[in-house]
Amino acid sequence: MADRTDDRSDSTDVPMAKASDFHPEVLRLFDRYLHALIDRRVFLARAARFAAAGMTAAGLLEALSPRFAYAQKVPKDDSRLNTETIQFDSPQGYGKASGYLVRPAGATGKLPGVLVVHENRGLNPHIEDIARRIALDGYAAFAPDALFPLGGYPGSEDKARELFSKLEQGKTREDFVAAAQWLSNHAATKDDAIGVVGFCYGGGITNLLATRLPVVAAAAPYYGPAPSAEQVARIKARMAIHYAGNDERINAGWPAYEEALKSAGIRYEAFVYPKTEHGFNNDTTSRYDEAAAKLSWERTMALFDQTLKG
Repeated sequence: MADRTDDRSDSTDVPMAKASDFHPEVLRLFDRYLHALIDRRVFLARAARFAAAGMTAAGLLEALSPRFAYAQKVPKDDSRLNTETIQFDSPQGYGKASGYLVRPAGATGKLPGVLVVHENRGLNPHIEDIARRIALDGYAAFAPDALFPLGGYPGSEDKARELFSKLEQGKTREDFVAAAQWLSNHAATKDDAIGVVGFCYGGGITNLLATRLPVVAAAAPYYGPAPSAEQVARIKARMAIHYAGNDERINAGWPAYEEALKSAGIRYEAFVYPKTEHGFNNDTTSRYDEAAAKLSWERTMALFDQTLKG
């Protein structure tokens, strides 16, 4: 497994830029770059006209990229937690899969389980930190790594995106299905009911798992692609669906999704956070919006508390 560090500067002494520091077109270009709709060369060429005051296009990309240590809230070795890397069977996927299991230290009895689904870069340090945050609230949090069949998260976001494009997505989706089933059947998880939270690509997987598995009792997709109307009718979970106000690409799918949810009588709440960018909950990047992230996370954890802790 590669060392979990990124190849960019991650100083905690230099303040992180904000989305408002960038021209909206630069943010749109960065979103397209993150989702492999354009490559690095195209981003740099198109962003160059927005560079100013000594900031090059490469500097803009650097400023927008994650800084994991800067935003870490729960240390890897936090004594309040037990952490372990688990391998599990995925017969319909890649055969074997892996994930990061985090539980409160000294917990007795079974805990409610929450599956944490990463963005399109695999299980990076930020998603591990999210899992630890959830575990501190009294959950067994499990964060699978879709890149496990290709060696795991490689320690670089750019390399991770490159690897991600090589995955067979049909198998990868089945790995997440297997992960949810594994967590629901784990000896530490109570009642065979779990929650799922995911971001971007992981938001789409969260929607998918809600349509595939009755064991998913609560789901909180963040700015994720919507499932088809036919799939929506199979949802049994309570849903808390989060969207960024400035995310035209993902938000375009919401009207049809909402109509399908209403038609199927699904219990859901949907929230749009005005003037925020895709990725607003990710506090390692400049697109992070503190107010929207705090409110959305309170809503997500309230859903899990009400549904899974009862």
